[in-house]
Amino acid sequence: MKHVIFAGALALFSLPALASPAHSFAFGAPAPAAKADRTVEVVMGDMYYEPRSLQVKAGETVRFVLVNKGAVIHEFSLGDAVMHAKHQKEMIAMQGQMDHAAMGHGNMQQGQRMKHDDPNTVMVEPGKRGELTWTFSESTPIEFACNVPGHYQAGMVGRLTIGQ
Repeated sequence: MKHVIFAGALALFSLPALASPAHSFAFGAPAPAAKADRTVEVVMGDMYYEPRSLQVKAGETVRFVLVNKGAVIHEFSLGDAVMHAKHQKEMIAMQGQMDHAAMGHGNMQQGQRMKHDDPNTVMVEPGKRGELTWTFSESTPIEFACNVPGHYQAGMVGRLTIGQ
């Protein structure tokens, strides 16, 4: 009987977690690449993006092909300045974990340690390619940025305008 009560309580308390998605974004949602209206290539260099700004339309689905021509890992993250500031704090915490691993307490590659499951973000190793497909939902300015510690501050950020 205790097991039934415990299972019932556990199910009841997990309902709110199941009812709401872990990630929700006012500016849109991830989409399958097959649904893309167009493809945009974004080059990631060391402390820059090319192009530096992009325009999309509300309701448009864009497949971003990300090419890291830099010497270090970079990310492409969609969000507003507040989201990027929060994400940068998370990345600093991850870097602290990496520093701990570098002292002999682990042997994972840098990209493996910095991976995270944010649907609006893609990490790309040097010399590699990545993709992110997104459907934009409302007319608002956001940014695409690299939140690897110090990269945003060094200018690795671009403006993405969502128009009508």
